[in-house]
Amino acid sequence: MMQAPGIFEPNHYDVIVVGAGHAGCEAALAAARLGCQTLLLTISLDSIAHMPCNPSIGGTGKGQLVKEIDALGGEMGTLIDKVFIQSRMLNRSKGPAVWSPRAQADKARYHLEMKRTLERQEHLHLRQGEAAELLMDEKQIYGVRLKSGTLCSGKAVVLATGTYLDSRVFVSDRSSVSGPSGFAASTLLAASMRAQGFGFRRFKTGTPARTLGRSLDYSKLTAQTGDEPPLPFSYLNRTEDITREQIPCWLTNTNPDGHRIVADNITKTAPYGGFTTGVGPRYCLSIEDKVSRFPDREQHQVFLEPEGLETDEVYIQGMSTSLPEDIQEAFYRTIPGLERAVFTRYAYSIEYECIDPLELGATLAHKQVKGLFCAGQINGTSGYEEAAAQGLVAGVNAARFCKGGQPFTLRRDEAYIGVLIDDLVTKGTNEPYRIMTSRAEFRLVLRQDNADLRLTEKGFEIGLASKERVELMRVKRAAAEGEILRLRGTRVAAGGASLTLAELLARPEVSYDDLARIMGTHPELPAEAIEQAVIEIKYAGYIEKQNRQIAKFAKAEGRKIPPDLDYEALDGLRTEAVYKLSHIRPVTIGQAARISGVSPADISVLMIHLLKFEAAR
Repeated sequence: MMQAPGIFEPNHYDVIVVGAGHAGCEAALAAARLGCQTLLLTISLDSIAHMPCNPSIGGTGKGQLVKEIDALGGEMGTLIDKVFIQSRMLNRSKGPAVWSPRAQADKARYHLEMKRTLERQEHLHLRQGEAAELLMDEKQIYGVRLKSGTLCSGKAVVLATGTYLDSRVFVSDRSSVSGPSGFAASTLLAASMRAQGFGFRRFKTGTPARTLGRSLDYSKLTAQTGDEPPLPFSYLNRTEDITREQIPCWLTNTNPDGHRIVADNITKTAPYGGFTTGVGPRYCLSIEDKVSRFPDREQHQVFLEPEGLETDEVYIQGMSTSLPEDIQEAFYRTIPGLERAVFTRYAYSIEYECIDPLELGATLAHKQVKGLFCAGQINGTSGYEEAAAQGLVAGVNAARFCKGGQPFTLRRDEAYIGVLIDDLVTKGTNEPYRIMTSRAEFRLVLRQDNADLRLTEKGFEIGLASKERVELMRVKRAAAEGEILRLRGTRVAAGGASLTLAELLARPEVSYDDLARIMGTHPELPAEAIEQAVIEIKYAGYIEKQNRQIAKFAKAEGRKIPPDLDYEALDGLRTEAVYKLSHIRPVTIGQAARISGVSPADISVLMIHLLKFEAAR
């Protein structure tokens, strides 16, 4: 296949990735790093790893995804550590199960660093070109036809089209065929896929306006600074190794004056005026949705986020809208600090095509088209992090498909990535899906701080995580376990009783530093190992309880269902259950139990039949 290092046989590949957003980049890198000759197609090289919405990586639930991507050997965590301009750990006032890292990105540098990474990756061909048609023979992929007419052959194709697939941008009643931020939409691929029998649903999202930072009145704003020291996303980086001057974000609030402007003009917005039909995200509301749904609220928080070090543009977080531009200006200028704002980009709403994720399996392979994988917003999700996580899984499985390897999947008890994909392929989604800590029933075990302990060895087994990663993880684990043993084995006198240091530390009011004051010193340990030891001791009872729940869950997941089981032939199943089980084809009893419309009684019936089948063998 290869003529020389970096030189590809023209238009012949193992894996073709369509779209170079956050899903496509991770998919292409994973496939190439696993030795597959990989083509990454993008309509514009300038849109690689683009951030059309907020210029940040991470957040509640999302930060956990990024840490898991990094532990498995993906790119997002490493990259954001290179270009962040502010880093914060969210939810510190709550328990460690919901601590979530978030970093403001230098948006332009993020794009450039990812582009450079792709360009330098062995086995990867980055190419500007528009995919116009999937080439299939009897429901099996064999390549892609480009808009130029060029045919590119491939054993597997990963669709990572983001919000570009037949996308349309709306500002009030005016619309245009466009991708985000003025990039071209992918219309030819959408039309050809419809002709091939693919079903689509219409989702939408939106983005707020940007303003010049020098036009803001900072005397009316509240500064939001980063953590010191900043905490890295990548487990390859130590906290003490990252020294960088961080720049503040700023906080302000809307008020009743602005709300009245929105309410008086709400029918001029795309959704309320009936100009768009796409389904929007429930957890990322536009200002018109906030005003409509919460009429008694006198203010909503506004985050002003710098978009980079080499630009003066500021992102007005939480204030997306599709109002006409003059009304946008009038509204934004009612916000304290924005009275004289100068706008560089106006807000808009964008709708696009996506598939029903119930058409996919846990590997993100399409059930009806062999060799086709889908990742990111085409699967009905929202967010850079959700996209990147799916991209990594799809890229690994596309590579394994080409090489005849075993599928790679993650369970709900193993990773937030497992929760994300299981929710999509088992429950589906009727709106843009966003990961949240509340979706993970085992979130105390699936913390952001221990993703390396959970997943690094899996990443090494699949060929993405390096030996260096494995060694760093093992050193951290050994240090944490050793400190736990020391704390449990050292006794001190406290309040007339003899207690171990671990028993003292388990008390809510006692910190690790308090123990140092009692003992006079602590052993020299990495901060990451100390954090593990403290969490394991303080939350030991809760963690033990969750581990028991995981064991029960694993038992249900271990009960496999034959892939060719004829549900219509099983007496006792309700009609809805027969339809759902036949369509989704769950792999395990646990997955079947999570399908909407399948009742506990249906699971009992299914279990009885499975036991009969096993006994008859």
